[in-house]
Amino acid sequence: MYISTLNYLNTLVNKLSTKNFIYILILCSLFSSGLKAQTARDLLQKSANPEQVKERLLPKEQWLKYPAYTDRQGWDNFTGEAKASLIKNGEQYLNYEWKVIKATEYLEYERSGSRAAMEAPNGANNTALSSLVFAELAEGKGRFMDQIINGVWYNCNLPSWAISAHLSGLQLRKRALPDPKDNVIELVSGDMGAFLSWTYYFFHDEFDKVDTIISSRLKENIQTRILVPYMQRNDYWWQASKPGAFVNNWNPWCNSNVLLCFLLMEENRDKLADAVYKTMRSVDQFINYTKEDGACEEGSSYWGHAAGKMYDYLQVLSYATGGKISIFDKPIIKNMGNYIAYSYVGNGWVVNFADASARNDGDPGLVFRYGKAIHSESMEHFAAYLLHRKENFDVQKSSSRDFFRTLENLSIYKELVQTQPSLPSFSSVWYPQTEVCYMKNKAGYFFAAKGGYNNESHNHNDAGTFSLYIDTLPFFIDAGVGTYTRQTFSSDRYKIWTMQSNYHNLPMVNGQPQPFGKDYKASNASFQEKKKTFSLDIAAAYGKDAAVKAWLRKYTLGDDKLVIEDNYQLAASKEANIINFMTWAQPDISKDGVVVLIKDNKQVRLAYDAAQFTASVETVPLPDKRLSNVWGDQIYRLSLKAKKLSLKGKYKFIISKQ
Repeated sequence: MYISTLNYLNTLVNKLSTKNFIYILILCSLFSSGLKAQTARDLLQKSANPEQVKERLLPKEQWLKYPAYTDRQGWDNFTGEAKASLIKNGEQYLNYEWKVIKATEYLEYERSGSRAAMEAPNGANNTALSSLVFAELAEGKGRFMDQIINGVWYNCNLPSWAISAHLSGLQLRKRALPDPKDNVIELVSGDMGAFLSWTYYFFHDEFDKVDTIISSRLKENIQTRILVPYMQRNDYWWQASKPGAFVNNWNPWCNSNVLLCFLLMEENRDKLADAVYKTMRSVDQFINYTKEDGACEEGSSYWGHAAGKMYDYLQVLSYATGGKISIFDKPIIKNMGNYIAYSYVGNGWVVNFADASARNDGDPGLVFRYGKAIHSESMEHFAAYLLHRKENFDVQKSSSRDFFRTLENLSIYKELVQTQPSLPSFSSVWYPQTEVCYMKNKAGYFFAAKGGYNNESHNHNDAGTFSLYIDTLPFFIDAGVGTYTRQTFSSDRYKIWTMQSNYHNLPMVNGQPQPFGKDYKASNASFQEKKKTFSLDIAAAYGKDAAVKAWLRKYTLGDDKLVIEDNYQLAASKEANIINFMTWAQPDISKDGVVVLIKDNKQVRLAYDAAQFTASVETVPLPDKRLSNVWGDQIYRLSLKAKKLSLKGKYKFIISKQ
């Protein structure tokens, strides 16, 4: 299966201070280059000019399809089988003690690099408020209203809705303690702005029965923290206000929240139209940045925050204009959606390049709704598969503080339940611009490999690496990334082992791993569908000290094996080449020329030329929970060290079931 082609070149600054915001946003993505000289698609701007936007915007009473709070029969029908679980979730917080976020918990990000000190209490409060609001909407008896008011009042008294890790980069003062005079719109503050706008929409009349100051203060907060700064400022990096500016998943994520805030709160039609068009110009930059093949270079577990958030934005815009501003028929939008279905291996395992996790069952409702919007039956059936994997699926918990997704997931839940579950059927998928290749065979092999370059979004230095799953079990793996800390988003990022090429399925050449930077990349990546072969030259992914003239790597998936062939030429041979393989199962290297891997009663062997290599195994402990939750206490690095120095040569490895 081929995805349509388009060529990109990438540029971006490389050396910036860790306290410089631009560097933080590069690493927060991580790492994505600005695009060079691509003809802008500008699909949204071409679909409507400013005057047409104003003409097509509907009053919210016409486009909002959800029942009013007082419509009890409407909410009973709307929540259906989910009503009981929504109420139960809220009951856990009837006596909740709202957590104070201390100044030192903000400062902990600067002091130790920990994000959790501030994010844990903030997240707990947001979860409590979300659960209380949906419990009250479902039940409608006022039982949760006092605690909702407490949560709203608490948020109105917070100095910022943003988290410490983002404040330190986005605030003018570059510190983690919030400055109430510097309103920052980022992922969490945007989420809370949208959530509280929905809360105002559904409950402001009920709040007024208690005290009118509640609604007025809430409205003022949304105005001051979201609406005014968005229109006054063009310097939030994620707005991508300048041509060729850096852009990543923050763009659709923040813009979808801002759009909802304006649609729910702004009463002046001229101001509303101006704001909507400004978001359209901004989101166009994200779509312009994305390669035509639609692959998510941040990895499949980031899809929900990238293409998924773009979908949220486009769906809200379509609703608010009665479908008159809609680009769901565009090929790139369809490619971006289908990518998530093709990247799923099975039983919770997904292809996971960059910072993505190897385990991810995603949001079935989001996948289903995106599939319906682009008329993709593959996505719809895949969403049903995801749903059937989840026991006691909780619609509200799956979306957390994302009010819109919870509402939308409730609206399609019955239809989703009735959809036949299945995984997409394909033998190969090739993303020629992103240089990602998937291949499957009837023997249960699922192969994934990438070319690309070492400055991609959420980058790892991994040009040319691969993963291999057999009967949906990962045998040759990409470890993913540990818990985010300040180091993850700093100039020390590549001191973390998970980011380094020598902890991916790649060669170390002359003792050198791949370095970080846009110039370190694969070349001549190609896929031959009939031969089921993916090949590329990874020489340019290594620095000068590696002295690589050519390193041609070819992957061929046969009916019962994967063959890896390396053909190299060096300008100098200083140290023995080492071919590294990361594995989940502990490698048994007791027999020369054969490595045996056993996991869950499945056995796989890797055959190599014992005359060429000496095998060794390193146990890699995983004390970090983000990694151990996926892989357990450890994974392994199998290293095949060349016995002879040579300026040129060929290696061959055969992986097969036992």
